[in-house]
Amino acid sequence: MGVSGTLEYLSDLLAGSGKKKKKKQLNTVAVKIRMDCEGCARKVKKALSGVKVDVDLKQQKATVYGYVDAKKVLKAAQATGKKVEPWPYVPYTMVAHPYVAGVYDKKAPPNFVRATDDPAVVALNPVEEQYTLMFSDENPNACSVM
Repeated sequence: MGVSGTLEYLSDLLAGSGKKKKKKQLNTVAVKIRMDCEGCARKVKKALSGVKVDVDLKQQKATVYGYVDAKKVLKAAQATGKKVEPWPYVPYTMVAHPYVAGVYDKKAPPNFVRATDDPAVVALNPVEEQYTLMFSDENPNACSVM
């Protein structure tokens, strides 16, 4: 326990509240919001004021940094009257099969695909992994026919 931890412990002890308060964690919440112009972006920033907000008009994405709850951010963003949903995309390198139906999305930003929980899409099965390693440039025993 460092100095700041010791001081925090002592202040809690002296407060004598008996109940421990839950500390909010620092979060990054990303939401997809339909925005057409700078006015829409300003409206979203105003609705999410009080915390650090980055708005990307091209990707139609608003990212909120701070001690926030994702549900409260979504509710505040919906107050703008715009179509709002949690950020549904992940980098395509995180998915083993990025062109499978349900994952590939034409409207996704470049190098992103829709997130999925399907284990058959997220990870390679042992046979696919074996073939991938067999023809890898990093494998010194790989096929040298090429």
